[in-house]
Amino acid sequence: MRVLRWMILAGTTTVLSAVPATAQRYDPRFPVCLQRWYARGFITYDCSYTSMDQCRMTASGLSAMCQENPYWQGPSRRNSRRRQGGPS
Repeated sequence: MRVLRWMILAGTTTVLSAVPATAQRYDPRFPVCLQRWYARGFITYDCSYTSMDQCRMTASGLSAMCQENPYWQGPSRRNSRRRQGGPS
C-alpha cells in the first residue's frame, strides 16, 4: 500500500512539474490587455493597449481575447494644493 501511495505522489509531482510556471505581469500604465492562448495550454497577457478597439484589431484571427486590465490605475493625478497664506 505504501508503494502505491509513493507511485501516485511521484506521478502527480511529475505531471505538475511538466507545466511551465511563468509569472504574468500586467502593466498598470495601459487599460486593456490581450490574453492569448498557445499550444499545450500556454497563455500570455500583453497589457500594452490604449483602447479595446486597438486590442481587438490585434486579436482578430488569433486565439485571443481582449479584457480590461485589472491593475490599471487610470490617468495619473497630480496633487493640487491651495497656496497657503494667500487669498482663496
